[in-house]
Amino acid sequence: MKKLPLFLTLSLLSFSAMAGTPKPAISLYGDLKYPADFKHFNYVNPDAPKGGELKLSAIGSFDNLNPYIIKGEAADGVDALTNVTLMTQSYDEAFSMYAMLAETVELADDHSSITFNLNPKAVWDDGKAITADDVVWTFNTLQKDGAPFYRAYYSDVAKVTADSKQKVTFTFKTKENRELPLIIAQMPILPKHYWADKKFAETTLTPPVAGGPYKISKVDAGRTIEFTRKKDWWGNALPTNKGRYNFDKITYTYFRDQNVALEAFFAGQFDFQQESIAKLWQSAYNAPPVNDGRIIKKEIENTRPVGMQAFLYNVRRPVFQDIAVRKALAYAFDFDWENKQFAFGSYKRTRSYFENSELAATGLPSPKELALLEPLKDKVPAEVFATSYNPPSTDGSGNNRANLKTASDILDAAGYKLGKDGIRVHEKTGVRLSFEFVESNPAFERWILPFSQNLKRIGVECKFRVLDSTQYINRMQKFDFDMTTSVIGQSDSPGNEQREFWTSAKADMVGSRNYIGIKNPAVDILVDKLIASSTREDLIASTRALDRVLQWNYYAIPNWFYNKWRLAWWSKLEHPEKLSGMTPAVVDTWWVKEK
Repeated sequence: MKKLPLFLTLSLLSFSAMAGTPKPAISLYGDLKYPADFKHFNYVNPDAPKGGELKLSAIGSFDNLNPYIIKGEAADGVDALTNVTLMTQSYDEAFSMYAMLAETVELADDHSSITFNLNPKAVWDDGKAITADDVVWTFNTLQKDGAPFYRAYYSDVAKVTADSKQKVTFTFKTKENRELPLIIAQMPILPKHYWADKKFAETTLTPPVAGGPYKISKVDAGRTIEFTRKKDWWGNALPTNKGRYNFDKITYTYFRDQNVALEAFFAGQFDFQQESIAKLWQSAYNAPPVNDGRIIKKEIENTRPVGMQAFLYNVRRPVFQDIAVRKALAYAFDFDWENKQFAFGSYKRTRSYFENSELAATGLPSPKELALLEPLKDKVPAEVFATSYNPPSTDGSGNNRANLKTASDILDAAGYKLGKDGIRVHEKTGVRLSFEFVESNPAFERWILPFSQNLKRIGVECKFRVLDSTQYINRMQKFDFDMTTSVIGQSDSPGNEQREFWTSAKADMVGSRNYIGIKNPAVDILVDKLIASSTREDLIASTRALDRVLQWNYYAIPNWFYNKWRLAWWSKLEHPEKLSGMTPAVVDTWWVKEK
């Protein structure tokens, strides 16, 4: 999935001008920041020294080194460090792809196909050439045996053909999916010969042959994984890799939870920490290595869309199929009080599924949005047209009586009456308002328990349960939950991945990311409109229209976001003077300070 920064408008090559002509880069709407002869990306240090070790942490466990299948829990770093994609994305453009495995691309004039011309110097770890046959095999295998995500992501590809040893063409089912050529360019390429006698869909702890900048050098299942830089990697000389992949060794050590990991960080067991818990950032970093300067603590602006963090309803469950219930329960979450109690008031309330970006719906629909929404008037809530969505708020005092009264009134009107045990039951359907809230991160308990206590006051039973990471992942893949906390991440250029998040076709597909279980014809239509957008303006309008329909269907209780990265690192590390607004890119662009 794309992780993309602010949209830029430096137009150096038009998309249409690339059609049929080999070019080293493509972009979604014709705007490329870097010319064909660029030397390196702006957010790297091209003279960064190579060497040293980067020690990182991970939470939970792992039992698999194949990150492209649904089974098992994949180890951190395998995808990004060991494998190679057809092209690579820049971190300071909305959606542009530059040469990597493919030296050049040829896009058909009518957008019906794209051809990739592979770098003849590209080889696998074992010295065998990376060829067009590998590309064809990878695509077909991901479609057949990969995680369900790939079937959705690549669903508009009609066929893939190897035109020669170094030339491969993807032919599309539609000419309207403007993002598809770039999505294909992001595809990881895997070795056909290595997997020929192995079962791709099964988990493995044997390091596979790969074509990226690092090799897996050591594995202690569930505890540590170590990667070693390939000093003679075929991709080292490419402009897209200049100043990148600077560490000779990268090691991930697994910890059972974030509190244990933080203590290990202060003890020097790993080098870098991106803190996600406001309370810890404010109170736990008063440690000797921070105070004496051995650890640098800093907040850095995050201009990347943050998507939606929320308490997600599983609407497959009868208890959440009534929109009135979903609307009412949101009034029991007193964000304003909890933010003060648990986060020192540092968080902002999330209200959009495309938060922290121009894609978020605000105010009333624009004329372009109305053109998309009016034909769906009988399929969407009336509020979509008349009201700007905002989640319930309070004065932060902890007295949430007014909102709880609103919630009770909504439930009363919808036919949910208190039973003898104090739990509401629908007078006609018999649906009882009792559910389980599951989490894998114990840190969320302090946020969820006050919510649960407020629910009890309005006759709703919420039982909270913490699962280990493996059990949690398995249950999420099978949609075996009532409510959970989750982040639905977004980019500045949403597209085909939206099918995976929201559409009816994915609601019952095990392993899909439509965790909520949405089956809404209006949402399906708007997702198709979004994917077919031919201009940035169309994309913004269709995304905002989709956002409004998701908001007013109360599929989630929005949580919070913070528009900065909270970063801490041991002073042996250095980073480029200019970091990307999209990502700190520690693994990609940082280095060990020369002594």
